[in-house]
Amino acid sequence: MNKKDNILIIGAGLCGSLLALRLAQRGYKVELFESRPDLRTHDISAGRSINLALSDRGFKALRIAGVEEKAREICIPMHGRLIHDAKENTFASNYSGREGEYINSISRGDLNGILLTEAEKHENVTIHFNKKCISIDIEETVVRFKDYKTKEEFSVNGDVIFGTDGAGSVLRKSYYLERKFLFSYSQNYLTHGYKELEIPADALGNHQISKDHLHIWPRGEYMLIALPNLDGSFTVTLFLSYDEGEYNFNNLTTEKRIIEFFEKEFPDALKLIPSIKDEFFNNPTGALGTVKCSPWFYKGNTVLMGDAAHAIVPFYGQGMNASFEDVTVFDTILDKHEGNWEAVFKEYQLVRKEDTDAIADLAIDNYYEMRDHVAHPLFKQKRMLEMSLEENFPKEYFSKYSMVTFNENIPYSEAMKKGRAQDKALLNMVAHNDLNSVSNLKEVLRKVQEETNEILEEDKIAGL
Repeated sequence: MNKKDNILIIGAGLCGSLLALRLAQRGYKVELFESRPDLRTHDISAGRSINLALSDRGFKALRIAGVEEKAREICIPMHGRLIHDAKENTFASNYSGREGEYINSISRGDLNGILLTEAEKHENVTIHFNKKCISIDIEETVVRFKDYKTKEEFSVNGDVIFGTDGAGSVLRKSYYLERKFLFSYSQNYLTHGYKELEIPADALGNHQISKDHLHIWPRGEYMLIALPNLDGSFTVTLFLSYDEGEYNFNNLTTEKRIIEFFEKEFPDALKLIPSIKDEFFNNPTGALGTVKCSPWFYKGNTVLMGDAAHAIVPFYGQGMNASFEDVTVFDTILDKHEGNWEAVFKEYQLVRKEDTDAIADLAIDNYYEMRDHVAHPLFKQKRMLEMSLEENFPKEYFSKYSMVTFNENIPYSEAMKKGRAQDKALLNMVAHNDLNSVSNLKEVLRKVQEETNEILEEDKIAGL
């Protein structure tokens, strides 16, 4: 490993631009390649989620790179979920019982722009836009590109290549096409896709519904969510099956049918989406999938990072945070092994993969929780109990959601194991009315902790 090494980063999205910034700060020479135009001067959202949920793990990475405060300036705090039922009633569910714990709605493009601008300030960083990666020779570390403007193809030699090129990663594709080593890969899709719509700001530029919440319309087989934007609008996302059920993307083909669906299932949301027909027909339907693979690296030549290594579905709001945490973990390992890329890559995967597998599984869990469970009486009772425990015992009790979202020093894998056991313990107590015999909240905490430890021990014995 040498500070004179020419590092190529493929993909200038959130992960790639943060990685470029951090490596530049450490003195490395970096070339960052992106297939799309510069998002600071072009609108390239094209149906992708334009706002994301930023939480503590993401902030930790931004803090290391010195851009946390710039990111906070464009955040909208969301303190909890606001659930909308089919009769237009709402109820709030906070994310935490502790003060100061909330997630933040942030513009994907604006945050990406901040990272690109900060990276560009370093003389040792060069950013190339409109350069599509076609193929990568992982042995010789040669990348073949096509220039979208000139239509010409060209090759670039690097010393080390980072693939931060998303769920459709060309570097990951090279791993299994070149057959240089045994490479395991899975890509699993949900039967549901998603489509983005918009609740515009009112005539005065204000939000029409609470901007302090992430809004959810849970309906069992499908759901709607909405996140606030700084301009007073909300990005609304419909999650719906492609071809199953009475209503699905394949049979919502007329304005009459779309209006009928929304009037029946989301009447309050429909009143706020004036351009629903045009948006529904013109905005693309996106797929929802999970990518897992191994190994993430080849020799000391190439490594996958972010969605290229571990794409997840968006239901825990951790996709961006997990990718940013990749950079945090990688940065720490660089401190230990600077001088040996292969040792860095090997330990990076060893330390990180169990946690990225865990957040992928938790994101699937949360899909069913948001869609099916948040309005269930037992779940609501369990959640209220958790809020009371966190409020009264802020240093002794952390819900699964809090461990994942607000405790950046607890690994995802640990949060998953302990959180699932806690959830089971709490639901058992609520379902069996065990709380009726408990005189105070301190006793509830003791019983929850005891039963959680018993479940964890049983899981350990069972090899789970």
